[in-house]
Parts: sequence; structure tokens; C-alpha cells
Amino acid sequence: MKTLYLDCGMGAAGDMLTAALLELFENQEEVVKQLNAMHVPGVTYEAEHVSKCGIGATHMHVYVNGEEEGEHMHHHDHDHDHHHHHHSGMHEIGHVVEHLVVSEKVKEDIMHVFGMIAQAESTVHGMPVNEIHFHEVGTMDAVADVSAACYLMDKLSVDEVIATPVNTGSGHVHCAHGILPVPAPATALLLKDIPIFNNNIEMELCTPTGAALLKYFVNRFGNMPVMKVHAIGYGAGKKDLEAANVVRAVLGETEGAGEEVIELQCNVDDMTAEAVSFAMEQFFAHGAREVYTLPAGMKKSRPGLLLCVMCMEKDRDEMLRLIFRHTTTIGVREHRSRRYTLQRTMESMETPYGVVRRKVSEGFGTKREKMEYEDLARIAREKGISLAEAASLVLREDEAETPQEG
Repeated sequence: MKTLYLDCGMGAAGDMLTAALLELFENQEEVVKQLNAMHVPGVTYEAEHVSKCGIGATHMHVYVNGEEEGEHMHHHDHDHDHHHHHHSGMHEIGHVVEHLVVSEKVKEDIMHVFGMIAQAESTVHGMPVNEIHFHEVGTMDAVADVSAACYLMDKLSVDEVIATPVNTGSGHVHCAHGILPVPAPATALLLKDIPIFNNNIEMELCTPTGAALLKYFVNRFGNMPVMKVHAIGYGAGKKDLEAANVVRAVLGETEGAGEEVIELQCNVDDMTAEAVSFAMEQFFAHGAREVYTLPAGMKKSRPGLLLCVMCMEKDRDEMLRLIFRHTTTIGVREHRSRRYTLQRTMESMETPYGVVRRKVSEGFGTKREKMEYEDLARIAREKGISLAEAASLVLREDEAETPQEG
């Protein structure tokens, strides 16, 4: 399993995470060119090799219209008497993201991260999300950081992301609203359910952008698993401190480490089979890893169902919302468990009957292959034969084309 491990012992910021991910690639100069080719309006990326406490690292400079900006996503100003500020909201950010030269998946990732930040700010300031605005001076810098991190995560295409507990820093931070405690309120909300600490370094070590990126991409927080390391990257912060001000990214292969999943369960006895089926479709459509039902005896000897929805930590709140919306339950139980899976890939075979896809699952000393049902069903319908006969036809063709040893 391709695994990314992030050491956030000195916090996390968008530029630090981007730089750490960049160092995992052998052709870093080419990757920086690719970042600039995203065409974030007015933005130029420039990687600089620096030293932090004697450790070689990369600092990612982000220039907006030729000037370097800091990461100020939390410097929001909702005082509309300040007309000398131009503001950008989620609609304007969405317009910018829509025109980036990246895949649709990366665009979706970027907007999800910004959505999390806007939702946190909305809760903190007691305002609707569509009224949350960001200072223009910091908006493009933040778009640049989030876009670069999402692009590099997509390019790495890892199976699991694990991170250490996050160092938030301590003290106070100055922003448009005044002097706020560290972590800033929006950052603190984004870090909810994530293990955090501070080691008395009096500065903001984890920014809202860094917190949102971690919350969105990290599958679980904890110790480094047993892994075969392929690459290590260090992303440097702007300041020099007594401790190395870096995020460390470790890329490698794990087997059998498993992943933590959330199991949400509820009992229902007053839903039709059609309603249960529709609810299950909604759970899968919004990221559930598995959904199943079991027969259950309930109060007053009524037959009912035990409904179980398995999802990742980042999807838990959405799954809870969907469960309460699409079922009749008034309570949901949560359990945490570790799931072990085989590594799965999809292969395509050219046959006289058309392309047939084959799922290959391997790991733990085991390898299994299975032809895609829909492809076999298509052949069976076209030829008026059974699924088993369709599978035999494809297997004979595959064996005929496979070179024989000796």
C-alpha cells in the first residue's frame, strides 16, 4: 500500500506542506513548472533550497503579481465600512478554481478544502457561509497554496495518508478582528477531532489552510507504521526557530497496516424496502466505503433492520447528516475499527467480444483475479448464454493469447 506519512511536530501551513510534497519527486524543477502551468491568476511558484537547524529543506515562495505574500486566510474583515478593501467570497474563489488548468478531481479537492475553511469561519463568526469573505490581499496566496498541495497529492496518488499529532503553537496572533489566541478560532474548529498539542513555542505554527489540508487528506493520526521508505521531503517555514521549522513527508510502502474506519449503526423498524434501498444509494454516492443491513428483532417483537455505514473519519459528519435525513432513526452509534484490504488494480483485456475488465487483488501473500460483472453480463446478453459460459469464453481467449513457457 502506497503510504504518505506527515510529521507535523512543528505544525503545518500550506506552503510548508507543498514544499514537503515537492521534495518527494525526483524531477522537482519540472514539477514546479507544472505548478506554474496551473495558471493561478497572477501567481508564480518558486522553490528555494534552505537550511533549518542544519537540515536541507525546500521553502516554497508564492509571488502574487510579483510580490510575496504570507498565508493570511484567517485575516478576514467583515466590517463593510472598510470600503478600501476588495473582498473575495466562495463564489469568486470558485470562479478562479474553475479556470485552473488541472483535472476536475483536483478542482473538487480545492473547493472542498476552501469549503471547510469557509464553514469554520461561518461558525466562528456566526455568519452564513455565502457571506464569508476573504481579504483579496490573501486570497490568491491561499488559492495558490491549496491548489499546489491538492495538485501534488493527486500526482502522488497514495492509498493512505497518516500524520502525527499537530503542534499548534501558542500565544496570540494579530488579525483584522484584533488579538486572538493560538490556535486561531477557525483553526481550532478545523482541528476538532484531530490530536493536537503545543510545546510552548509562542507563535502560530498551524494555519487555517494547513489545518484544512490535513483534515481533508489525512486518513488517520498516529505513529508511523512499518513501512519501506522510498522518499523523504522537508518543507520549510519562513522563520528560523530553535527546533527545525519543517514539515517532514515520508513516502513509502506498507503492507498490513490497515486503515481506521468509522462504523455508524442504527436500528429501524418502520422503513419500506424501497426507502432503505434509496438511503443506501445516497450513502455510497457520498463516499461510504461499505453499507449493509442485518435483520434485527426490536421492541414489542417487531422485525427490523440493523443498518451499518462504514466511512472514513473525514466523511463522518456528512454520513451522519445523510443517515438522519434518509432514515427514520433518532439515534446513531459510532464504533472505530481497523480495516485490512488487498491492493486492488483494474486491467483491461481485448477480446473478440469487446473489452473485458478484470479486477486484480493482491497482498498478504495472496492474489485473486475476477472479471467485471457488467462486461460478462453484456457478452451473455449478446450471445444468449449464461454468465458462466461468458466467463469460459473470455478465459479461453485469454489462455490462447498467453505465451506458454518452455
